Amino acid sequence: MASNLILHSTQGSLGAKVRLQVYSSIFQQFHGIRSVKRIEALWQTGSFNSADISKSLKAVASKFSTAEILPKAPFAETYNQRMLANYVPVYVMLPLGVISNENVFETKTVMEKQLKELKEAGVDGVMVDVWWGIVESKGPKQYDWSAYRNLFELFQECGLKLQAIMSFHKCGGNVGDEVTIPLPKWVLEIGETDPDIFYTNLKGNRNEECLTLGVDNQPLFHGRTTIQMYSDYMKSFRENMSDFLEAGLIIDIEVGLGPAGELRYPSYPSSQGWVFPGIGEFQCYDKYLKAEFKEAVTNAGHPEWELPDNAGEYNDTPGSTKFFGLNGTYLTEQGKFFLTWYSNKLINHGDEILAEANKAFLGFKVKLAAKVAGIHWWYKSDSHAAELTSGYYNLKDRDGYRPIARMLSRHHAIFNFTCLEMRNSEQRADAKCGPQELVQQVLSGGWREQLEVAGENALSRYDCYGYNQMLLNARPNGVNSEGVPKLMMFGITYLRLSDELLKENNFKIFKEFVKKMHADQDYCPDLGKYNHEIGPLEQSKPKISMEDLLEATKPMEPFPWGSEADMKIDDFEGVLANLVRKLFSMFK
Repeated sequence: MASNLILHSTQGSLGAKVRLQVYSSIFQQFHGIRSVKRIEALWQTGSFNSADISKSLKAVASKFSTAEILPKAPFAETYNQRMLANYVPVYVMLPLGVISNENVFETKTVMEKQLKELKEAGVDGVMVDVWWGIVESKGPKQYDWSAYRNLFELFQECGLKLQAIMSFHKCGGNVGDEVTIPLPKWVLEIGETDPDIFYTNLKGNRNEECLTLGVDNQPLFHGRTTIQMYSDYMKSFRENMSDFLEAGLIIDIEVGLGPAGELRYPSYPSSQGWVFPGIGEFQCYDKYLKAEFKEAVTNAGHPEWELPDNAGEYNDTPGSTKFFGLNGTYLTEQGKFFLTWYSNKLINHGDEILAEANKAFLGFKVKLAAKVAGIHWWYKSDSHAAELTSGYYNLKDRDGYRPIARMLSRHHAIFNFTCLEMRNSEQRADAKCGPQELVQQVLSGGWREQLEVAGENALSRYDCYGYNQMLLNARPNGVNSEGVPKLMMFGITYLRLSDELLKENNFKIFKEFVKKMHADQDYCPDLGKYNHEIGPLEQSKPKISMEDLLEATKPMEPFPWGSEADMKIDDFEGVLANLVRKLFSMFK
């Protein structure tokens, strides 16, 4: 049934009633109305009156009868082979607690309905956390994969590909965490007698979100090291999920490498009072990392050097600290040594775990992946303080991300980056954020290292602006009508499946986003048709020398980016609603 949109005004010379009938069914087909843009332009210049309103709205209304906006007739799945080369697959993250703490898949009926909606929207697959704290909760090497098997069978029935995350961290305490899933109880019990197994800040506060990389090779866990525990877990996953791997259901294994699954230190934990845009704190004051640092400075001939004690607290600004301030410690020989050690420890941590992942899944037709966090606040400050505390030694004259990309290349791993949806204009000016430049730098570095680069949004978005920014980053130079574009991301994972996403208008825009990511092509189940064929995982290449990693820190100009996506989503309903609000505010 048609719905009426009625604009009323009862004041002064603008007292005429203006009525515009807009049909909902046409809304769903209509995109990009020049008349609406004209009204907005007139409003911004303050040069229109009631006559303008009436004339412009009538012009809009007249457009609705033109042939160009009539619904197209249904058609069978077809592909333009050249345009299909621009196809970027879209995956959707599932809710964090889809498997309960009791290791039960409780919401099958609801999940099945939602997965079918995603499938009808053209989504290529889903991403799900496979929680260590759930699967190995009963004791060392006591794995229970039954609930996850039930879940994976449902994915298979719905025809969706799977990105599985080996989640070796706690759920709860980060932005968007709706449930709490701790580390295995028997691991936490070890932490009661040896709290230094957890990341620790200068004040001695422990963070139980994940184990410190200082115990990567310490046999503290019933005779096993952290690396061995993670390795055993991945091997058990392979053994129990081999049928899904062989069937091609599981296409990615994203290996958790730190808090929130990201390769970083837990430098900004909200559980300890951090709030955006605080610079965070270094997390290397457990006894194991302190001992390693003492050994490193002694070998370097500076046994007198200590870990930083002047880098401030979680919610400080760079300029309020001696470490990150003007001519701060980070610029001194001692500061540079510490930051190099701190960041290299992180890269080596990722390298060792990914080496075990490669051994576990060697020969299967699956990709490995690792996630790096988008620490965009203070990016435009000289010290890049928030990045440095997270372990990314990134400055104007030093690239902190390309060494990570080079390390990933030895394991044939996908570089997964976050904050793709963010625009500078949406951020606080005082936090000197630079998400757009950060994404451009990181993606360019990944491509220079010949990596497949993927990404995701950091915060849930349902508007065309966030989607269009993701589209721009996915193909920063636009589509190539003749074939493979110059630059293109390997895949996009949308955060996250929710009731809010599935609301009618939100889901309509999301479906348009999926279509544009697919370069206006139908959903394509054949990965080979858009150059995403997955071959057997090859053995990791030889370990990269420190000299080669340091060579990758040399800054290079990022690849050029377009100013906006060339396959944009025009949210006509959103534009019209915004126009109506402006009109009402004028009539008040």
